[in-house]
Amino acid sequence: MKIGVSSYSFIQWVQSGKMKQIDVIRKAKEMGFHVLEFINFVLEDGETDEAFAQRAYEESKRVGIPIESYTIGSDFINGSNGDLEAEIERVKKEVDVAKLLGAKSMRHDATTGFHKDHPGPKSFEAALPRLVDGYHAITTYAANYGIKTMVENHGYFCQDSYRVEQLVNAVNHPNFGVLVDMGNFVCVDEDPAKAVGRLLPYVFHVHAKDFHMKSGMLPNPGKGWFQSRAGHYLRGAIIGHGDVPVLQCLKLLKDAKYDGVISIEFEGLEDPQLGIATGLENLKRYLTLA
Repeated sequence: MKIGVSSYSFIQWVQSGKMKQIDVIRKAKEMGFHVLEFINFVLEDGETDEAFAQRAYEESKRVGIPIESYTIGSDFINGSNGDLEAEIERVKKEVDVAKLLGAKSMRHDATTGFHKDHPGPKSFEAALPRLVDGYHAITTYAANYGIKTMVENHGYFCQDSYRVEQLVNAVNHPNFGVLVDMGNFVCVDEDPAKAVGRLLPYVFHVHAKDFHMKSGMLPNPGKGWFQSRAGHYLRGAIIGHGDVPVLQCLKLLKDAKYDGVISIEFEGLEDPQLGIATGLENLKRYLTLA
């Protein structure tokens, strides 16, 4: 397996001005990662996504670390003011950005769900046909560039493993699969190992992520914590320091002969140097045990 890191892991430094996002490429290489994953860009004044993508590609070649994947938001129900065709065209332009990056895959979200005043059913099943149309259009377009597209278990509405599985099977395209984030399942109160086991046949890419967890019966722990769908408290953790069964998930992936990228996505309160480096050390050790 190749071990990668998401540019989001460095967001504390980028937002504070400690580093520019282009510097993430060199830092990831220095820390010993094999590949890099980019999320939405933090641009310089007047810079376009396309210009940054070209600059990032050139820097990745200079440094010697490939940009494996590109991760963006999308919403096939509410995006582009609810105009599905407009949202599809917008996301196609993001595929063009992924191509400039030299990325082999791209993840984009499904939807945040129906607004509370939406007339008619608001279930996942009601949304599914529209989501299928959106994802099928994007993955067909991306296939022309050799870019695989993915849905991630992310964003609450399409986060449960059974919903992700329904979506992938309904789209039914060889270029479309899943970015499995082993930590994100706890956001919808699902057992990560059980969920990873369900989605093994569809995995294109993996996020290694950990969370600290506290019962919703307890008082709010304060800064840095958020709540799951059922009201439990979660906080991003260094891999191996939290409550997600990371080693068990890795064993499942290894047993299924997964040989792709496992990308660290660090969301903790700790300084990124400590959080990412310790997580990388633990992830390498866990892979030898899995």
